[in-house]
Amino acid sequence: MSNTSRRGFASMDPDKQRQIASKGGKAAHAKGTAHEFTPEEAREAGRRGGMVVSQNRDHMAAIGREGGKK
Repeated sequence: MSNTSRRGFASMDPDKQRQIASKGGKAAHAKGTAHEFTPEEAREAGRRGGMVVSQNRDHMAAIGREGGKK
C-alpha cells in the first residue's frame, strides 16, 4: 500500500467542498455556460431514473412496507 496522504479537495471538510462546488455552479450560471433543463428534459430524466429504481424489486417492496406503516 502506498504511503500517500489525502490532499487537496478530497481532504477538505464536506461542508467546505459543498461551498466551493456551489460557487462554481453559481459562476457558471452567471456566465451563461451552465445547462438549464427544459421541462421536457427534466421530465425525461425523471422518467428514466424512475424506471431504473423500479427495476429493483426488493427496494420497491421496502418502500411499500414503509408506506403501509404510516
